[in-house]
Amino acid sequence: MNKTKIIAFSLLVLVFLVACGQPGGNLELVNAERFPGGGTTVSIKPFPSFMLPPKNIAVEKRPEFHAGKALARQPWIKAPTTTTARDGLGPIYNARTCLACHVKGGRGEVPRNNEEALFSAIVRISLPGKNKISGVILEPVYGDQIQTQSVALSHQLRYQMNASESKEVQPEAYIHVEWGRKTYEYPDKQTIELQIPQLKFTNLSYGKFHSSALMELRNAPPILGVGLLELVEQRDIDELADPGDKNKDGISGRVNRVWDSRQKKTVAGRFGLKANKPNNLLLVTAAAFVNDIGITNPLFPNEICTAAQIKCSETPNGNDEDGVELPAHLLELTTNFTRNLAVPARRNMNDPAVIKGRKLFYDVGCQLCHAPSFVTGASGKLPHLASQTIWPYSDMLIHYMGEELSSGRADYDATGAEWRTPPLWGVGLSFEVNGNGNLLHDGRARNIEEAILWHGGEAERIKMSFVELSVEQRQWLISFVSSL
Repeated sequence: MNKTKIIAFSLLVLVFLVACGQPGGNLELVNAERFPGGGTTVSIKPFPSFMLPPKNIAVEKRPEFHAGKALARQPWIKAPTTTTARDGLGPIYNARTCLACHVKGGRGEVPRNNEEALFSAIVRISLPGKNKISGVILEPVYGDQIQTQSVALSHQLRYQMNASESKEVQPEAYIHVEWGRKTYEYPDKQTIELQIPQLKFTNLSYGKFHSSALMELRNAPPILGVGLLELVEQRDIDELADPGDKNKDGISGRVNRVWDSRQKKTVAGRFGLKANKPNNLLLVTAAAFVNDIGITNPLFPNEICTAAQIKCSETPNGNDEDGVELPAHLLELTTNFTRNLAVPARRNMNDPAVIKGRKLFYDVGCQLCHAPSFVTGASGKLPHLASQTIWPYSDMLIHYMGEELSSGRADYDATGAEWRTPPLWGVGLSFEVNGNGNLLHDGRARNIEEAILWHGGEAERIKMSFVELSVEQRQWLISFVSSL
């Protein structure tokens, strides 16, 4: 029996004891949950942040962490300049820095009013169908991601002109989110208002979208603990997959299959909102640099300009003697900073509401997708992340979540309505860290309760179990999730 199975068995024993009459359960049986990142776990008091190094990192490695943090935080600028180490922004892009979207290591911001333009969230675009390499069929003019910024002075001054008339490269579009609303009524007649995002595009610089274009809003997810998730053995995730629902529990999570450009083959997906990125944070970071900031690097050496964007291709770049804007050693430095973002300690574990909510979490069945725990594998480069018992509350599989959460836009094997189970660690601190409590893939849920109510598909039965609880019981379960 491997370590993951042992932990899962221990949890089942605990749930059994709770069900047999021990009020709230004995949390000392799972005291490890106090430290969701194992030995890496940190306290974020008094200044909440998801940008702290692991508690157990070697002293001599801390300067490297902070150097990577500085690189991820400092803005890139337009080329050419005398600052050759930081130029090459764009020509079209979404943000100037990594942490402009992942604010303090947490979630991005989705505007809640119709006037504020989209910034730290992005809009993905493609045509129906899938491609073995890219995962999607690219929209012929706009690619697979709308770039809302450019290095053009006219854009910086917010004076938008027709791209064909301008001598400068223009952003692809400006995007606003208009919020539709609907009211959800519980069986006990309690009501809650839910929000539905609707995208509004202005100043399309390169013409109309293809008539078959599919689009979806994607908010930047938190990046705490990703280095630990990278070290989880794939076989432990595979054991949780049940694509044919053989055990008849209504849950049929499965592994997305994606392209690994380093190995030149299809592999299991793990990162990304649809598990549409391979289990390689160097690749994930490199892709974010080129797609979000317009910074080329050894893994993605080409600008993202499409054939229709001639001025984009003609704009000066910040390439070094190796033909890229971000050299390999700085890409590695930034990636290792991301890998080392620590997980915060649990809070309020002895609160009676949290204890009762924990039992309800299991009674309702939330753990069937939000798998509590794993043990990380070996790592020669980052030994402090190895062999750690972690509590992310995610199976890292994709699940059918119902048509209300679908844009119809597939990504590799994931359909439009399939989404990766997001880790829950730190979720209760999201708003406290950076003011952005935007949950779900598009940030539509403003809090944990709304996120639960949007669950459908495989999670419909579990959602209804939550809905049928009393008001007080629902708050207990939310209190538990908030403590993670």
